[in-house]
Amino acid sequence: MAVVRPIRSTEPPVELHLHAMDNLRFIRETMANAGSFTAVPGMGMVAMGVIALAAAALAAGHSAPTWLLTWCAGAVCAAACGFFGMRRKAALEASPAIYGPARRFTLCLAPPVVAGAVLTGILFGSPNASLLPGIWLLLYGAGVVSGGALSVRIVPIMGGCFMALGGVTLVAPHAWADAMLALGFGALHVIFGGLIARRYGG
Repeated sequence: MAVVRPIRSTEPPVELHLHAMDNLRFIRETMANAGSFTAVPGMGMVAMGVIALAAAALAAGHSAPTWLLTWCAGAVCAAACGFFGMRRKAALEASPAIYGPARRFTLCLAPPVVAGAVLTGILFGSPNASLLPGIWLLLYGAGVVSGGALSVRIVPIMGGCFMALGGVTLVAPHAWADAMLALGFGALHVIFGGLIARRYGG
């Protein structure tokens, strides 16, 4: 015997405004994930530069272990300033600070930084330890260029400046090491951070 089914569904229709809200939410999240990462912290970068200048002044003239410890401590403090500056700017712009472009920016920057840490552990104490300042600048610049492809144009330009300075540092006299690091991690961060803060806020 055939089963008789009602022509009209007994299920309540989906309200149109709920469907529209779901579509808008999807579009907003997609644009956030695909868009440029604009939460680069201008003032956070200025703070990073000031820390690097202080590290250069403190490290100059000290023994190799103290020199490395000073720069490592400066790097940790600078990274913390950059992270909190990014979170603050992202919160002010109501943009995602962890997912989407910010996450991809971090993933692009992290491998060169990790590579620099590994090379530091291998080269420090060896005859090639004098190459470390140039390697740090070169790898950091490479990470900024890669991550900067997802950001405003000035960010990859800054990364290119770091890479160029790193190349010069690799062939410069070792006595210039602290000055070159101060010029890179100090002055470049202050200059470009100030430009980013003025043009893009934060």
